[in-house]
Amino acid sequence: MGSWGVFGGWMFLWPIVLLGLLALLIVWAGSRHRGDRIDRTDRPDRALEELRERYARGEFSDEEFERRRRNLQS
Repeated sequence: MGSWGVFGGWMFLWPIVLLGLLALLIVWAGSRHRGDRIDRTDRPDRALEELRERYARGEFSDEEFERRRRNLQS
């Protein structure tokens, strides 16, 4: 078997495996966080779209719609 023995090669492989798992965990956590940011930036557009739909149904007057639209865009 030589100087490596039965488990000798594994001694050098474990740190590489652990670093790989750590890298996968970091990438996974980063992708989840990035998804949250995309949703947050998308919310004003959805709110404005809902406001427009409610205005189209006649739930707001012209003045009320304009006031709420300005509030959402600021």
